Amino acid sequence: MAADLYSTLGVSKSSSQEEIKKAYRNLARRYHPDHNPDDPEAEKRFKEVQASYDTLSDPEKRRQYDSGGLFGFGGANNRGGGPGFGGDIGDILSTIFGRGRGRQSEAPRGHDIEAEAALSFEQAIEGAEVSVSVPKNACCQSCDGSGANPPSLPTRCSRCDGSGHDSQNQGLFSISQPCPRCSGSGEMIEDLCSQCRGSGLTRQTKRYRVKIPAGVGDGARIRLSGRGDDGPRRGAAGDLYVTTRVEASPVFKRRDDGNLEVVVPITIPEAIRGATVEVPTLDGTKRIKIAPGTKHATVQRLRGEGPAVPGKRERTDIHYRLEIEIPTEGDRATASAIDELAAALAGYEPRAKILATAAKSTAQAGRR
Repeated sequence: MAADLYSTLGVSKSSSQEEIKKAYRNLARRYHPDHNPDDPEAEKRFKEVQASYDTLSDPEKRRQYDSGGLFGFGGANNRGGGPGFGGDIGDILSTIFGRGRGRQSEAPRGHDIEAEAALSFEQAIEGAEVSVSVPKNACCQSCDGSGANPPSLPTRCSRCDGSGHDSQNQGLFSISQPCPRCSGSGEMIEDLCSQCRGSGLTRQTKRYRVKIPAGVGDGARIRLSGRGDDGPRRGAAGDLYVTTRVEASPVFKRRDDGNLEVVVPITIPEAIRGATVEVPTLDGTKRIKIAPGTKHATVQRLRGEGPAVPGKRERTDIHYRLEIEIPTEGDRATASAIDELAAALAGYEPRAKILATAAKSTAQAGRR
């Protein structure tokens, strides 16, 4: 028996309360009757998940369940009535499942929802506060979420006395299920609200301000607690998750490690002789030295000139990729200078080593 509630939620006995809560939310969302209309198996599964979570989410009830206290075996509830047996089963079930007579059924929590925030590259680097418009299920303004047409109000269900649960005795055991008259809400509405038709919710568009931390990347998710769908019957609201969409920069490219990369063109003389060149930074420009004989695609970096990264104390770096740019057009002076350079390098054969290595490798392969 001790494994049944855990297996229903797909967790182990050693799972934390947060893991149990996460498993419950996933399963409840999956099997919720609103998402599975006319599916009795999904409704049955949803009831099992709800009943399991009712016990395991409460530390005291969970402790009693793990120790066998659900049926009084080996627990602290042994009050007589037979060896190892804990007295009245109905009282124990009422304690474990929290479904005593007259106790109001807890209103369900609203769903989590998603939204996106478009940011410029500068906003993502510096941080910003932006607004997002979100369509959501919100508390009906006409009936204030009660579902009843004003000035009327919901009344307590006479069958379950407001508990939302209907218990049936089956000999030694007591089976509890959502009340069929009020569908588990514990309330009855005689005159439905004309705006929400008794649901207590209407589709509305809400606008929220979202604080974007400095250095946030594309695809980051920011959680706004309690800004999701409002819960039915004035239940707690879900959360809003905002995903950032960052516009690309024409100059800076964000690397996977959080640093920035900039392509810096250099001339042939600068690569051969070395030079000091001006490069862009997030705060303006700086000068870096290029060593003589710099090769194409050499990378140099400036430490601490990149953006801040959430969760890290130090700023990231900017990597400068030096690419030798070959002129495609030029005048006679340029052509003459190139001819002079070619004459000066007439004895230099940069490909000789690789050609010799390739020939040697081919000859060895032929002898095998």
